[in-house]
Amino acid sequence: MFLVNETMAEGAMLLPMARTAGEMPKLLGWNLPSEEQYLVHDHWKGFPAPPYYMHLMLAMIYFVLMNTSLIGNGIVLWIFGTSKSLRNGSNMFIINLAIFDLLMMCEMPMFLVNSFSERLVGYGLGCSVYAALGSMSGIGGAISNAVIAFDRYRTISNPLDGRLSRVQAALLICLTWLWTMPFTLLPLFEIWGRYIPEGYLTTCSFDYLTDDQDTRVFVGCIFTWAYVIPMIFICYFYARLFGHVRQHELMLKNQARKMNVESLTANRNEKAQAVEMRIAKAAFTIFFLFVCAWTPYAIVTMIGAFGDRTMLTPFVTMVPAVCCKIVSCLDPWVYAISHPKYRQELERRLPWMGIKEADDNVSTTESKATVVVDQPAGGDNAAS
Repeated sequence: MFLVNETMAEGAMLLPMARTAGEMPKLLGWNLPSEEQYLVHDHWKGFPAPPYYMHLMLAMIYFVLMNTSLIGNGIVLWIFGTSKSLRNGSNMFIINLAIFDLLMMCEMPMFLVNSFSERLVGYGLGCSVYAALGSMSGIGGAISNAVIAFDRYRTISNPLDGRLSRVQAALLICLTWLWTMPFTLLPLFEIWGRYIPEGYLTTCSFDYLTDDQDTRVFVGCIFTWAYVIPMIFICYFYARLFGHVRQHELMLKNQARKMNVESLTANRNEKAQAVEMRIAKAAFTIFFLFVCAWTPYAIVTMIGAFGDRTMLTPFVTMVPAVCCKIVSCLDPWVYAISHPKYRQELERRLPWMGIKEADDNVSTTESKATVVVDQPAGGDNAAS
């Protein structure tokens, strides 16, 4: 049974730090001043505050992720930004994705401070900054994946004149930033939706818990804008890419059969045989990471808006945030480590990393098909 503060007479109310007979459990929001209690949604007020070791454990995880993201994405920006051989339109998308990932990394120092304090430092302002960074980096990363899928499809399916120029790439990059603005600024200024603490009240996101029609429509719109539309683009362009690769390989086999030879690219046998699988693995990894990053969070928000909110405990809502941070750390390795010229630059500039990449000096006189075979090494990684 909960007891109320003895000093309160009439109109006594249950305080965040309520007491029970024999012990004094702390409820979520217990250490927020009364004037900041409005930040805590009613859904969270009935949950006990997590033990301090849970805050420390999450802080340790975020500290590792923060450094991994800073190092990985920092190296991507350094190598791609300073290497003349990597300065082309396609590689601009990798740089743009790294910037979005670093934006998400900027949340992590705030989370560390919040975890050690067991509360939201900065209160309303801190919550808005944290959530705005998460919204911009998350939506931007999702649509950047879709743009990279489009660029890879163009590059591989039309290797001679399908490459985007730097001006075209810059316009698409501007589009990715504009794409992030509506559902970052609207809740920031509380024009539509708002940012509130969630989980252990050390992170913030848009409000998906308020039980009204306006919130449900907002959640449905941001779900479509930030998750469904990028997912459709990614699936469409990679499906077209797979179709093109299968058609091209079939054409090469038929032509070789007509010429009574084993293969049109016999002297590149190992590479030619690995082309389709290499593209398939990279594309599936990209798609898989996108799904792993945002599907858990999408499920949580949809349950909060349309489902049974009793399923959403503080711990359950903290898990999707960690998933998103992990993927932002993996992006630079997935998108860049498999890039041959990037690996060559790493081998030259950072030999202590132990990366070995052979020079890809291939004759272009074999056939026009050889050009297409060469492209996946670059198109498969958003550049060549």
